[in-house]
Amino acid sequence: MSAVRLNITVSEDLANKLNRIAGARRKSQFISDAVKEKIEKIQHEELQKALEGGYKSRKKESLSMTEEFEFVDLEGWDEY
Repeated sequence: MSAVRLNITVSEDLANKLNRIAGARRKSQFISDAVKEKIEKIQHEELQKALEGGYKSRKKESLSMTEEFEFVDLEGWDEY
């Protein structure tokens, strides 16, 4: 994987916390991992919203199919 150099600006407080937690030599990896994790979270949330929208748009069709096959689903249940 090739790397790209970025120039970012953060508050002094955040920079100090980053130095304490990640250390002076591991900041790039720490930031890279944190950004990757955040991007994956956002993508997961977007997928969930898209799936939810798809389910909602198919609601009438699903109900119609359920009603259409209800007699088959209930066949033999009166025996129990």
